[in-house]
Parts: sequence; C-alpha cells; structure tokens
Amino acid sequence: MSRVFNFSAGPAVLPEEVLREAADEMLDYKGSGMSVMEMSHRSKVYDDIIKDAEKDLRDLLNIPDNYKVLFLQGGASQQFAAVPMNLMKKKKAGYILTGQWAKKAYSEAKMYGEAVELASSADKTFSYIPDVSDLPITEDMDYVYICENNTIYGTKYKTLPNTKGIDLVADVSSCFLSEPMDVTKYAVIYGGVQKNVGPAGVVIDIIREDLITDDVLPGTPTMLKWKTQSDNDSLYNTPPCYGIYICGKVFKWLKAMGGLGEMKKRNEEKAKILYDYLDQSSLFKGTVVKEDRSLMNVPFVTGNEDLDKEFVAEATKAGFVNLKGHRTVGGMRASIYNAMPKEGVEKLVEFMEKFEESHK
Repeated sequence: MSRVFNFSAGPAVLPEEVLREAADEMLDYKGSGMSVMEMSHRSKVYDDIIKDAEKDLRDLLNIPDNYKVLFLQGGASQQFAAVPMNLMKKKKAGYILTGQWAKKAYSEAKMYGEAVELASSADKTFSYIPDVSDLPITEDMDYVYICENNTIYGTKYKTLPNTKGIDLVADVSSCFLSEPMDVTKYAVIYGGVQKNVGPAGVVIDIIREDLITDDVLPGTPTMLKWKTQSDNDSLYNTPPCYGIYICGKVFKWLKAMGGLGEMKKRNEEKAKILYDYLDQSSLFKGTVVKEDRSLMNVPFVTGNEDLDKEFVAEATKAGFVNLKGHRTVGGMRASIYNAMPKEGVEKLVEFMEKFEESHK
C-alpha cells in the first residue's frame, strides 16, 4: 500500500528516511545482533545512542553548557506538575492562557501554589496571541509560563513575553525544532516529541542548571525531581529507549537537511502555500488572526458543519488523513510539521480547490 499524507496533530508524520533506516536496523542494530527495543539501557551500545542524540540536539539548538538536556517519560502533561514542583519556591507563578494546554498547565499549577492569569485569548476562542509586552508580572513570581505554539488553535508567539526579569518556562511541544530558537531566553523549555521529533512516549526538557536543585516542594516524587533525572543523565530508571533512538535519528536527519534555519525556510514555504489559498478561497477560511498564525498547525472551516464533515470524508478517501479539527474548534486542521513534504501541502491545496469548485 502507498503511504498517505498524514496531517495528524500528533502522533504525527515522521521522515520516511528515518523510518526506513529504523526498519533496516530493527533486527540487528549495527552488528549487535539485537534490536534497540531489546537492549539494556545500561549497555555501552545504548549509552552511545543516547549520548549521540543529546550531542546532536545541542548542536541543532546551540544549547549552552549551563543547560541540561533530559529525555523523560510522561509526556508534556506530566511536566504541568513537574514545573511547579521544581520551581515554585515562593509559591507564585504567572500563566498566559492561549489554549487548552496552557489552561491545563495553569489548573495543575493551582494545586501547588498561586497561579496568576497574566493574560488570555479565551474571549475569541484562542484565535490570537494576547499582547505580552507589559503584563502584570510581580517580583515575587517564580516563573512566567507559556505554551509557545498552540496545536489546537493554530497560534504561535512571534515575540516572547516581556517577563520583567522573571524566568520564562515554555511548552514547545508542537513547534520544537521547526525553527532556530535562542535557548538563553528561557529558563526551561520542554516538549512532547510526538509532533515534530519522534514517537509518542518521550518528553525532552532543556533546563538551566541553577534551577536543578534539591529544593523542591515537599512531597515531590523522586521521579519528578529534575535533579534525580539530571544526576543520572536521564537513566535513573529505564527511559523510553526506542523513542529516544528514533529522536536521535530525526536529529541527524535535521542536520542533514541543513539545520533549523533551513527547516524554518521550508516550513514558511509550506505554510504560505496553504495560507495563501485560504486567504483567497470563497469556501474555506482560516480561523487565526494573520499575525499570530502557526507554521505547524493550520485550522480552517467552511462555516457549515455538514460540509466540513463531507470534506474530511472525501479527503480521507483521497489519501489526506487526520484532517478533522479538534472538537473545541470544529472544522479542519492540517498539521504540517517538519516531516510533511511540500508536495503534501501542494496536493492538499489542489484537492481543496477541486472540492471548492464542485461545491460552488
């Protein structure tokens, strides 16, 4: 069977070269006589895999030496609790609410201290990023929290908040490695990898070292202490070995493609094809204000629920899968992560044009 164009928001499309390589190594990884799925995380051969993955990630993002890279389990959602548990020393933090995931992180933080809503775009179904240039941030806040790219709503911060000197924590799950980023502007960056980097089951944390201490909230589980994970180089317990191995392959693929500057260029090209079509279409409409549009997730609607359903069904038959929008927005959503080829977006637009023509 031929491969479909997979527009899923996550778990999402992976580079075909990576999948082929993994398939070739499935039964025998580099002469070890076994699969990466079968080997001990304490073995020399696996140690090389995880260390190599970290080195490539550091190269891609120019991660400074005073930041630790951790490969963890529990997905981004587990970090909703780990962040306050490790950082809420003064028991107060600011949250900017731009979608479901920021809201969930905010609710979780309330269990550990005072979580302050600094700004929100809930008034317009999270279709824009609020002005973050002068927020009511106070000196007694431990950190300011954002979800940088909103998978469900298709918005992305183009300018980071002015945090007035307070540490910035960002969930970057759906924009991670899609463009260069200045790690030094953040105290903590984390993301589930199942959108742009690898298979579900791994979350990558990049944490400034001075924040990794034993001074955590009472009752913080051993596994959720960043110090536990950092002291053991992500090997305190058995990590998601196979997932990390695939992430490592994706890092190598990104380097071979020319790095994150090149990926940004490609991602802008792909997004432009789809947004340009949406902007002139008389049937389909994008749902996000232009200046806050995500390069990764593009929600759109016809304005008619039955027509939306018909479009999704016909698109699926034609090999464009997972285009149904999130239940809170409705309509459609095309996630066009790094591994989605430009051809996939061009063909989707061709299909949308035909659909529009036949429904005039």
